[in-house]
Amino acid sequence: MSLVIGIDVGGSTTKIVGIEDGNIIKSPMNITANDPITSLFGAFGKYLYDNNIALEDVEHVMLTGVGSSGVTMPIYGLPTTHVDEFVSDGLGARFDSGLDRLVVVSMGTGTTLVRVDGDKINHIGGISMGGGTLQGLSHLLLKTSHIDDVVEMASRGDISHINLQIKDISKGDIEGLPMHATASLFGKAVSGNATQDDIAKGLICMVLETIGSCAVLSQIGGGFKDFVLIGNLTRLPECQLIFPMMESLYDVRFHIPEHARYCTALGAALSYYEQSNNR
Repeated sequence: MSLVIGIDVGGSTTKIVGIEDGNIIKSPMNITANDPITSLFGAFGKYLYDNNIALEDVEHVMLTGVGSSGVTMPIYGLPTTHVDEFVSDGLGARFDSGLDRLVVVSMGTGTTLVRVDGDKINHIGGISMGGGTLQGLSHLLLKTSHIDDVVEMASRGDISHINLQIKDISKGDIEGLPMHATASLFGKAVSGNATQDDIAKGLICMVLETIGSCAVLSQIGGGFKDFVLIGNLTRLPECQLIFPMMESLYDVRFHIPEHARYCTALGAALSYYEQSNNR
C-alpha cells in the first residue's frame, strides 16, 4: 500500500484522511487537544493505529491549516509538504462534490470563500462570522460555549420568537420574498418573550443565514450558482432548514458533500497528486 496522508491542523482540532491512488480510504477522523502539535501527532498516531497502517505504508504527508505553520520537521521522518489552505479547500470540495465550477464556503472559526473554475482555484475573500462567533455569543448569552449544548437547546427553540419575518411586517405578498423570509435577525427579541432555547436557535440561524447571504452576494454577476459548504458547521441540523430556504430565495444551489468536515484535509492529500502530475 502506498498512502498519502492529508492533515488539516487547526488551532486545537486536527482532521486527517488517507488517499490511495486518488480514492478516499478508511475513515476520516478528527482529534482535539490543547495545542496544534499535540492534536496533530495524536490524530496521526490514532489514524495509523485504528486503520492498521504501518509507517512504511505512507508515501507522503501533506499538511495544511493555520496550526501547521509551527511544524518545521518531517512527521516521523516521512516526506512532509505544506499546502496552501485555500488550494486544499478547492481541491477537496471539487473532488467530494463532483462539481467543476463552484464556490467553496469554508465555515470554520470564520468563513472563507474560494472560487473553483476547473483547474483555477482562487481565494476571493471571507467574513469574520463562523463557529467562533457562535461559541462567543453562546458564552455571553447562554453561558455555554459547547456547541453540542447549543444544538440541543436550539432543537427546542422557535425561530419566530427571535427573527422578524416578512409576514410580521407585511399584510400582503412581496414579489420575490416568501412570507417566512427573515426581515431582521433578532428583530423580535425586543419583545422579551424569547426563551434560552429560542436564543440558541436564533444564534445558529443568524450565523448560517449571514454566511449564506455573503456567499451568494459575492457572486452577483459572476455566474456561479453552486456553493459547496465545508467545515464543522455543516453538521448543524439547521443547515437543512436555512440553505434550502436560501436556494429558493436566490435561485442557487447549496451542496454539503459526504466528507464536508474533512474536505480541507482531503484537498491537502489530493494536492500531492496534482503536484506529481505537474512535474
